[in-house]
Order: sequence, then C-alpha cells, then structure tokens
Amino acid sequence: MLDSEVIAMRTGSEPATARSPLRMRLWLSLWGTAWALFGLVAFAMNGRPGWAAACAVVLLLAVVDLCVITYRMRQGPHYQPGRDIPPYEPDHGDGRPRGQSPGADSGRAGGGRTDPPSGRP
Repeated sequence: MLDSEVIAMRTGSEPATARSPLRMRLWLSLWGTAWALFGLVAFAMNGRPGWAAACAVVLLLAVVDLCVITYRMRQGPHYQPGRDIPPYEPDHGDGRPRGQSPGADSGRAGGGRTDPPSGRP
C-alpha cells in the first residue's frame, strides 16, 4: 500500500444509514421504459409476438419500478436524504427517543426505568 492511498474506515452502520440512488434509478427506469415501449411497438408491427411479449414484460417491470421510485421520493428526506441532510440515527424500535442511551438516568425514580412492576412476590 502506498502512503498516498487513503482507506476510508467503516463505521459498521452502513446498512442503516445507506442512501438509495433514487434519482439514478429514476432515469434508468425512464430509459428502460422508452426502449421497452419502442421494442414492443417495433416487434408487434413486424409480426414477432414472442419478442413483443418479452418487451411488454420489461415495460411492465419498468413502469412498476417507476411507481416505486416516485413513491419513495415523495416520502421526503427521511427516506431519500439530499446532499445537505446528514445520515440519521436509525430507530431502534424500543421506544426510546433519539440521542438517549439505553442506560442513561433521566432523573426518574427507579434509575430511569419505565417498566411496569412485574407483580410477582
């Protein structure tokens, strides 16, 4: 390894903070839609029903992909952050707000525990 080479250190949270290239997928899906539509019409006019059916399947997949992409883009920056929005801490699913560590004492009685009593003797 050369001294001028720099290796980016992984944080281990890449799957949780990954950003999907939705704009690139949108343009590729539009490109695929245009070519599949062209192929469908061309093969249908030349009497090639098998190839026309194959193009119809590709066209259907491209249109479904376009729908998924536009749905995800309309969900906002939480699902498609822009260049000016930093990665966010993912939801841990345990109900605690962001920024609060699991063992942090919030000044509540019981050392920050919110568990209901078990009711066992």
